[in-house]
This record gives sequence, C-alpha cells and structure tokens, in this order.
Amino acid sequence: MSRRQVGSTRRVGDSGSFPFVGALHSKSRSSPLLSICLVLVGACLLIGYAFSGPGDYSCTSEVQRAIPLLKNAYGDSMRKVLHVGPETCSVVSTLLKEEETEAWGVEPYDVEDADSHCKSLLHKGLVRVADIKFPLPYRSKSFSLVIVSDALDYLSPKYLNKTVPELARVASDGLLLFAGNPGKQKAKVAELSKFGRPAKMRSSSWWNRFFSQTNLEENEAASKKFEKAASKISYTPACQVFHLKPLH
Repeated sequence: MSRRQVGSTRRVGDSGSFPFVGALHSKSRSSPLLSICLVLVGACLLIGYAFSGPGDYSCTSEVQRAIPLLKNAYGDSMRKVLHVGPETCSVVSTLLKEEETEAWGVEPYDVEDADSHCKSLLHKGLVRVADIKFPLPYRSKSFSLVIVSDALDYLSPKYLNKTVPELARVASDGLLLFAGNPGKQKAKVAELSKFGRPAKMRSSSWWNRFFSQTNLEENEAASKKFEKAASKISYTPACQVFHLKPLH
C-alpha cells in the first residue's frame, strides 16, 4: 500500500520531488517486516479467539449442571448410571453425592495426569479406562442409564456406527448423548493433542439421520420431561442433548 501511495504522489507533481518523498521510500523499505509482524499478531489473535473464551467446547461440565433436570426426567432410572467421556471422574463424583444413585465411569483417553481422587475411583473400579471404539466390558443392560459426553464428537462415522449401538446395548432404560453444538462451541487447543483430532460438530439433522440408520429411537417421554424441567428454570443447554431408547 505504501508504494502505491508514493507513486500517486509523483503523478500529482508530474515533475520534481517533494521533501518527504525520501521518507516515504524509507518507510516503504521497512513495510515487508511490518507486514509480517502484523500477520503474526493477527494469527495469534484469531487462534486465541477460536480456541478460548465462552465458546470453549465441554459437554462434560454441561452434564454436571443438568443432573437435577435428569433426575426429574428419568426418576428411578438414575439409580445405576454409567458416564462415558473425558473427565468422567468429576461426573461420577457428582453423581455419587446424589441419593440412591450408584455411578460408574469410562474414561476413553489417557489419565496419567489424574488427581488423587480420580486415582482412588480408578483403584476402586468405579472408573476404568477403555477405548470406546471397541466393545464395552459390560453385559447387556448393566446400567439403567448411560450418559455420554465429549467423546462421540471425536469419532469418525466408521466408529460411531459401532460405538453408539454398543452404548445403547449396556443401557436398560435409556441412552443420553451430549453432543457439540456447531457454530456455538469450539475445541480447545489442549484437547487437540489429547484426542488426536479436532472435534466434529454435527447438526441435529445429521444425528437424527444417524439414529434412524442405526435403528435407535428417541425416548420421547424422557425428552419432554427434560424440556419441561428446563423451561421452569429457563435453562438452555449449550450442547445438543439426545434422549434415546435402549436396544431391545
């Protein structure tokens, strides 16, 4: 841009020179370095915007906020719960504080940096590490309710076709999926290295087609109860919430 401005100055004068033309040439020579610096600063700002702030992606924290609503919607089905997803130790700990609720967790990723409380849950067998791309180490209908968060968005359709029906297999009353909301949430940079791939935010229409193809039906009764309880406290989930029936 600086060079074009110098050129136009010369055209205005038609001949001769102005005292400040040399200064403009000096600024012109330094402009490439300045441009590179501006590009780097802009890139840093964009990365910071894309991967931080209120749009950070976490449906696991959403699960913990929604537990009172889930008790309203599922009632006795909250008696024996399996949570599947990263940071499952925190969800299991919260569920165990609820009356008449037993809880277990499956952590699909590495837990080397787990705190002492999480290690205690692992030692007791309440939480286990397992690759959900393979069959779960549980018998059919082992749990009344299976809740999944922050796990399926990192799987390709190739694995989803096997994993989601497998999750429904071990549930007796219902399967509850918390999925990322496209356009509203973004993956954190730290999670990209942990999960190996960025989260794929899929639309509700995509998920509904997927459920139809895998013969999974909506649990309309639980869905309506959840929405009714949420409306009473003006609660709007940041994640998509899908209530599904177990496999028969």
